Amino acid sequence: MYKKHREKLFSLFDEGQSGVVFMQGSEIFYRDETDYEYPFRQESNFWYLTGVNEPDCALILDLKTEEYHLFVPKRDAQYAVWHGYVKSKDTYQQQYEPDHLHYDNEILHVLNNISPEKVYCLSEVDAELVEDLDRSFEVDIESLQDALTYCRVLKTDDELKLMRKAAEVNNKAHRRAMEIIKPGMFEYEVKAAFTKVQYEHGLQQDAYNGIFASGKNGAILHYVENTSKIKDGDLFLLDAGHEYKGYASDYTRTYPANGKFTDIQAGVYDAVLNALNTCIEQVDPGVKMEDLHMNAARIMMEGLKELDLVKGSVDDMMENDIFALFFPHGLGHFLGLDTHDVGGYPKGVERIDRPGIKFLRVRRDLQPGMVITIEPGIYFIPALLIPAIEDDTQSKFLNADKLTKLFEFGGIRIEDNVVVTDDGCENLTDVPKSREDIEKLMAG
Repeated sequence: MYKKHREKLFSLFDEGQSGVVFMQGSEIFYRDETDYEYPFRQESNFWYLTGVNEPDCALILDLKTEEYHLFVPKRDAQYAVWHGYVKSKDTYQQQYEPDHLHYDNEILHVLNNISPEKVYCLSEVDAELVEDLDRSFEVDIESLQDALTYCRVLKTDDELKLMRKAAEVNNKAHRRAMEIIKPGMFEYEVKAAFTKVQYEHGLQQDAYNGIFASGKNGAILHYVENTSKIKDGDLFLLDAGHEYKGYASDYTRTYPANGKFTDIQAGVYDAVLNALNTCIEQVDPGVKMEDLHMNAARIMMEGLKELDLVKGSVDDMMENDIFALFFPHGLGHFLGLDTHDVGGYPKGVERIDRPGIKFLRVRRDLQPGMVITIEPGIYFIPALLIPAIEDDTQSKFLNADKLTKLFEFGGIRIEDNVVVTDDGCENLTDVPKSREDIEKLMAG
């Protein structure tokens, strides 16, 4: 798998050129000035090219010969005392299959043997390291990032297998949370049940800080405290996923903690669900993400109008950006080795300077092999709605009496992960999302 990734990268450089790619992997990070180690997670580009999820490694790719040099740390006995088994060179060779294996202090020796005219680096730190070696080569810190982004945006079949596995476990974890939740629990108890399922299947690394939000906390887009007590009548918004061999899963479900939607919860929920399902049906090669975003916004505004929470012409509401008061984030993002994966904005593509959509994380035409999230949402955020209610232009579209009663409502977000295919998409998410199916699962 990783050899194919390197071959994909090699194909983007001029054949036979005298150059190398140099990259250092991640180090172990410590909390402040203590010996507390944060869980190690490899830098994603390094993982993409090597499959190595160990600290203190480096690589050189010889663009002329297409040979892969892996540099591993030379561990001493003290390391073994504190961290366990010290791998031999043979073990590294068998596990990662580089063309050449070296210890980390041999980088200069390898560069001297290759004598490249140009060294491609990802970061200033890597560039400074090779420049300090006092060699007469040019250092380029722009081209490699563009090349790796291009490679990672379009997933291979092997990558999709890993993402399907991450999704398979995430499906189970989300279902379990839906089954066990009840009023009186704390948010972190639901998180514990969710995480237990992930761990039982060997997925110990969360892909991002999970959001386990009850009641008004659901209107905080990146709520991660997860400490509130869940009340009867609360909605519960769960946005979380873990990685499988580095590849992320990320989806969201929102449901009533007591297992039954109220009328207003049902109405807002159906507006979001309609936007989600419609956008997934519209996913196809050549479709623009910003068009999907605006379609979702319009559908949700139509739903809010049916509930008499907004008023007037939907066209006028869209023209005046009223949708951004309720839908203040982008519709979705790329997914892969990072939750917000690379490639959302190709070179020369700028963000749209317009409320709501300016936070869209992907602005490009969809292509087969891309993996994206679709995550519309409606939120009742006092910090956005109070100024709008007091604004002469925006207030005429808002039913202030009804909206002010929803300041404790929170929000509803529903998110699926989809793979763009030649003729549409493959949905990796298999967790109930219709109100009927949710209430049936929660009823046991």
